[in-house]
Amino acid sequence: MQGRIHSLESFGTVDGPGVRYVVFVQGCPMRCAYCHNPDTWPMQGGLLMEPAKIFEQYKRNESFYKTGGITVTGGEPLMQVEFVTELFTIAKENNVHTCLDTSGIAFHPKRSADWFEKLDKLLAVTDLVMLDIKHIDPEKHKQLTRQSIEGILAFLEYLNEKKVDTWVRHVVVPTLTDDPDDLYRLGYFIGQFTNLKALDILPYHTMGKPKYEQLGMDYILKDIPAMPQDKAIELKKIVLDGMRTRRKEMGLLK
Repeated sequence: MQGRIHSLESFGTVDGPGVRYVVFVQGCPMRCAYCHNPDTWPMQGGLLMEPAKIFEQYKRNESFYKTGGITVTGGEPLMQVEFVTELFTIAKENNVHTCLDTSGIAFHPKRSADWFEKLDKLLAVTDLVMLDIKHIDPEKHKQLTRQSIEGILAFLEYLNEKKVDTWVRHVVVPTLTDDPDDLYRLGYFIGQFTNLKALDILPYHTMGKPKYEQLGMDYILKDIPAMPQDKAIELKKIVLDGMRTRRKEMGLLK
């Protein structure tokens, strides 16, 4: 078993709990306007690596990861389900925490039974899923990512059914994903799930601009400024309000 690997990061601090070894896989069907790794989009390319070899590299600095573990991100990890399953299986055999950082775009309720069998094997060795929800509004989501949101939201429901611990992440981009009504709707939707362990509202940054220039690609958000951290904290309160409303309706909060 080999996976297509874009890059490896030995000291990740924003990719799950603790300090983590981060595996960036190659290939993603999403075309998020604010993506800062567009070089991960092509399904071909990357370096072919075996899971055991990657775990060997993790072991070299294992002492750094005592409160962390291994995160697979991308690209889109669910495009390489069997590879990630093998890597996470090795990790769990060695008592290493595993985190799957995904957009959920590969999930669809009508996929084959064989694919769901593979997915369930992966989830059985996954301690945490970090799910990026780009936009709660279906049309705005499609404009932002060129992909539908239906399967992504269904994936969150599936994770809840399977009782897989999940963090939801949402990037707030000025004029695109920072509308208060949309943020409240996002909170109201995710408020129903009992497997939700954390919510990250991340401020948009412009660090991806140079990479687009290097690749000769047009960066369509080049005129949009970065989101200040204090503004993102303020907007997170709106999402939390939506969550509280939903949970009160469900009797989960007084």
